[in-house]
Amino acid sequence: MAAEAVRELRASFAAGRTRPAEWRAAQLRALVRMIDEKESDITAAIHDDLAKPHMESYLHEISLAKSSCKFALDRLKNWMKPEKVPAAITTFPSSAQIVPEPLGVVLIISAWNYPFLLSIDPVIGAIAAGNAVVLKPSEIAPATSSMFAKLLPEYVDSTCIKVVEGGVSETTALLEQRWDKIFYTGSGTVGRIVLEAAAKHLTPVALELGGKCPAIVDSDVDIHVAVKRLAVGKWGCNNGQACIAPDYIITTKSFAPELVDSLKRVLERFYGKDPLESADLSRIVNSKHFQRLTELIEEKKVADKIVYGGQTDEKKLKIAPTILLDVPQDTALMKTEIFGPFLPIVTVEKIEDSIDVVNSKTKPLAAYLFTKNKKLQQDFVANVPAGGMLVNDVALHLTNPHLPFGGVGDSGTGSYHGKFSFDCFSHKKAVLVRSFGGEAGARYPPYTPEKQKILRGLINGSFIALILALLGFPRERR
Repeated sequence: MAAEAVRELRASFAAGRTRPAEWRAAQLRALVRMIDEKESDITAAIHDDLAKPHMESYLHEISLAKSSCKFALDRLKNWMKPEKVPAAITTFPSSAQIVPEPLGVVLIISAWNYPFLLSIDPVIGAIAAGNAVVLKPSEIAPATSSMFAKLLPEYVDSTCIKVVEGGVSETTALLEQRWDKIFYTGSGTVGRIVLEAAAKHLTPVALELGGKCPAIVDSDVDIHVAVKRLAVGKWGCNNGQACIAPDYIITTKSFAPELVDSLKRVLERFYGKDPLESADLSRIVNSKHFQRLTELIEEKKVADKIVYGGQTDEKKLKIAPTILLDVPQDTALMKTEIFGPFLPIVTVEKIEDSIDVVNSKTKPLAAYLFTKNKKLQQDFVANVPAGGMLVNDVALHLTNPHLPFGGVGDSGTGSYHGKFSFDCFSHKKAVLVRSFGGEAGARYPPYTPEKQKILRGLINGSFIALILALLGFPRERR
């Protein structure tokens, strides 16, 4: 099935079907129409997979996907235009441009935690860039995967855009094919498998991974605003099952008690006295991940550090928002990406020490800082390597289509969103055009001392050398 799908897509791409701006725009408009007409179906599928609150699904997935389509539609023709660049003196007279061209047939392997947005957003970029696409939704979100398999062929050109469902065996079969690019969102473990498979065909890869995203909280903040933003950015993002959710907080020992108390008050206001009954909290995606998470806090050195929450309901796959204080760094909770509703707080003597704590770990997908201190902000931006950063809020940087979204190091490679999505799935082709005039005899052998002098002058930007070359010096015998 995988080989057959790729053959059909290659035939469509080779026929030039995906290249015209009219085809690209028609597919993007069809996606907007699908989102408008099938919003309830999309929301229901996401709820089936994650019990994600409907408003959260709309805010964090549906609205962003629609905005991404419209952003691309409004700018598509400009993105497709060749970019004129200066010509060099050594090629005078000439013109130079950079021509964006589609890569070809691309594979997009999506994640389960934002099963609609993380599937459709890279597809939007691939279509805008003029590619043929296979989307492989996550089997861990089966309702959303099934919805894509049903809905996409009803709206877009199925000879150029296909959905392949399935688990490990189907994904393995897809990875055995030759692609012009693979775009993967998920864990670093699977990311390495994708990268290894791609290497066999020298296929370029974009990896959107994750990591332990830190949130540094200074004592000078507006604590009421900061804590609300932290809470909604952690638990209001799929109950912590988000690659950009804060994985841990760093603050000073003296400020930690006030921060904990404020977090407790906000969490009770957001999710009630019994958060396991809250309709505003997503459930854990499945029993395997539920087991993984509960094991993290059942470790004795971790369980003793819980200062709030910790309740679980295995039958409903619910885990309450949980705050922990000064968990030992050698525990699994502090060494691996949590991807769940636990928020450990690490304390330091001085807030400036927090940068060293962040940099002692792998480079995160996102890093957050809450402060009014401009010097601390400057040091944070200058000295913390991360995929992206946000000061005094959480997660909102990904909503700006003018900013690239992607990781660095262990948190991924490549970026997308807005024009960066178009670029992700395009090749920037260098084109230089010359006429038959402007012949410089000095470029041709035999290389006499006179020719060498002119050539060196040309390379060094000498206007006199250019004039001499264009006048045909040194004169050659015909």
